[in-house]
Amino acid sequence: MKEVIKENKEHFSFEFIKKDKNCAARAGLIKTPHGEIPTPVFMPVGTHGAVKALQPAPLLDMNCRILLSNTYHLHLSPGSELVKKAGGLHKFMAWPNAILTDSGGFQVFSLQKRSITEEGASFPDIEGKKILLTPEISIKVQQDLGSDIMMAFDECIPYPATDAYTQNSIARTHRWLKRCLDTWDNPKQSLFGIVQGSIYEKHRKTCVEVVSEMDLPGMAIGGVSVGEGPEIMRDVVSMTAPWMPTNKPRYVMGVGNPEDLLMIWENGIDMSDCIIPTKFARGGTFFTSRGKIRIQHKNYRRDFYPIDTSCECYTCKNFSRAYLKHLFDSNEILGAILATTHNIYFYKTLAEKAREAILNDQFVSFKKDFLSHYSNN
Repeated sequence: MKEVIKENKEHFSFEFIKKDKNCAARAGLIKTPHGEIPTPVFMPVGTHGAVKALQPAPLLDMNCRILLSNTYHLHLSPGSELVKKAGGLHKFMAWPNAILTDSGGFQVFSLQKRSITEEGASFPDIEGKKILLTPEISIKVQQDLGSDIMMAFDECIPYPATDAYTQNSIARTHRWLKRCLDTWDNPKQSLFGIVQGSIYEKHRKTCVEVVSEMDLPGMAIGGVSVGEGPEIMRDVVSMTAPWMPTNKPRYVMGVGNPEDLLMIWENGIDMSDCIIPTKFARGGTFFTSRGKIRIQHKNYRRDFYPIDTSCECYTCKNFSRAYLKHLFDSNEILGAILATTHNIYFYKTLAEKAREAILNDQFVSFKKDFLSHYSNN
């Protein structure tokens, strides 16, 4: 085992605080060089080093502790070396709190023209130039960016996938993980391994065992929310989470519907991220305690109530549904800004309420009560 992992404990730790006595939901505290993160936590996505339609200041006002940025996109533009010269991603984007960077594996998965070999993944950029992304390059880019948490480079297995394909893929992902570990040499940054395995219990269990043996600071479940549907996602998370170490942060990548977040938290997951709240916001969809509101609907033209009467965000405290509909009808940028502000606040508050429920052994009733009022329309 590399000495850097032992040294890393000075810069990163996870404190397991409490498990709900009625389910696997748990509360914890992640400590990073850029602050502490109470869990469970939902991480807003700042793909290009920015949360779309939002300045850092409103996020700081909400006490948002961690953002996710995208290795693949920042590698292509402006390039990690430029970000490093600027003092790292925190300084480049004026963000003082923690940052997690993904490895680029999911972006490779989403590309139609890609080639995956033992060396890594190759694909054309927008100008047709061949780009190669390897475990070594992914870690080097993330170290240039200076994120607090880096993700190992893996293959995000598509759904559906055969047993044979899955077995070969995870074996390569494990070899890539060792190469990531060999490249990682900055003790102030933490490296998380990723558990793949598609829908197959035996492969998921094998992945957990292999990643656990490397004693990395954290572990993520990947390869969900890739078109398999909510029931299969639930099955994968519920069978995988119990095998994961209890003394390390558990992260499910790319999950972002409120009902899905409640599901993963109930299964003992600590972290998640997704573009859903920000992407939906820019399209005029607001998340509320009663379900989603599509603000362009004609019924909101003369509706002077806030988006959510129980919400304390800047948007709900100052603006009506009628005004927000007017902004979207007029294609005003302010509409997207106010919608994004509300949706991120809603998600952050949901995680905070879930944590409070866990600390009081009430998560199951909290989830039941939330879903009884929440209409997934």
